[in-house]
Amino acid sequence: MADYKYTPADFKSDQEVRWCPGCGDHAILNAVQRALPEVADRTDTPHNLFTFVSGIGCSSRFIYYMKTFGFHSVHGRANAVATGVKVANPRLNVWVTTGDGDSLAIGGNHFIHAIRRNVDLNVILFNNEIYGLTKGQYSPTSKLGKITKTSPYGTVEKPFNPGELVIGAKGTFFARSIDMEVSLSKDCMVAAALHKGMSVVEVLQNCVIFNDKTHAAFAADKATRAEHTITLRHGEKMLFGANNDKGLVFENMKLKVVTVGQDGYTLDDVLTHDAHERDTTLHMMLAAMKYPDYPVAVGVIRAVEDDAVYDQAVERQVEEVKASSQIRCVDDLLRSGATWEV
Repeated sequence: MADYKYTPADFKSDQEVRWCPGCGDHAILNAVQRALPEVADRTDTPHNLFTFVSGIGCSSRFIYYMKTFGFHSVHGRANAVATGVKVANPRLNVWVTTGDGDSLAIGGNHFIHAIRRNVDLNVILFNNEIYGLTKGQYSPTSKLGKITKTSPYGTVEKPFNPGELVIGAKGTFFARSIDMEVSLSKDCMVAAALHKGMSVVEVLQNCVIFNDKTHAAFAADKATRAEHTITLRHGEKMLFGANNDKGLVFENMKLKVVTVGQDGYTLDDVLTHDAHERDTTLHMMLAAMKYPDYPVAVGVIRAVEDDAVYDQAVERQVEEVKASSQIRCVDDLLRSGATWEV
């Protein structure tokens, strides 16, 4: 391990943070800057190997506020650019900051294929269910019926659930947090960084200007969050509620919310979270839970190690080809095959 211990200040740039006052992005930035010193320490990663890539949107201003290398790419292309960065230099610790519009609309194909390939990227998906930077158009995660500038009579499209999308694309890591839960967000980001392969952390984020309180029904304050969200931790019982007396059981091939001590249910009946289970069935159900029928799942929902990591596989393949190739330099290439004099 390196002798020097980084602090959050080591990852703060000197740029003025230009998000709206009250925007959830401030809390996410705080969580990342708290997480990186721990990531650096636990992975023995020096400061100069951290790199952030963004697309377009409010979330994509993130790179200016990080004292790291960064690349502000174009709309929807952050995951593609980040893939190139990681493959070109696998030593880099590469992060992607993106929004529900950036990665789930124009960037949808890049997003799902980066997941499918299991590129070793750490993606933070800011989900405020709206296009904020372009002034309030509905996004792929906007609620059905949402009235916006581009849906004045309400949307007629069913929204994406990012968790279902990630797991359905064979994702090996998916976590979810809420912007106000800075400590939980930090823990999710550390777990994501330690994961080998593609990790996606969805942060439910509030846009105070164009979609204020979009997550308030289950995340307005600590009391509300205790009753209407469930924080999943590997190896622990799936319990929630102000008194921690509500839990999830599996009955008739679906999840059910019960109260421990009522209707014959005991603590033994409550499911124990296994984030490492390779089968996606239960993880998909947990990611899909919606308020008010279920608590919204936060924390690390899925974390499955897979040897097929894209950038590592490419690096191995290149080394194998180099070892057996007769061509060692450009001069060898130019003099190989059929040649002639002019």
